[in-house]
Amino acid sequence: MLFDKNVEPRCAYCQRATPLGSDQMICVKKGIVACGGSCRRFRYDPLKRTPPKPAAVSFDRFKDEDFTL
Repeated sequence: MLFDKNVEPRCAYCQRATPLGSDQMICVKKGIVACGGSCRRFRYDPLKRTPPKPAAVSFDRFKDEDFTL
């Protein structure tokens, strides 16, 4: 869930952190930190979290008869 209250604390989802590079963030409280790190000042920002992509549908199990009326 995107707006779940029990999110694992990560600097990548924190309100106080800003992306610096591909694997680093700059934190207001701690300075330069890793994206996977966290601290006790963590504040969840749901807009920074990107949901996982949906699984691709495999149409191999269907036949042509399944798509005709």
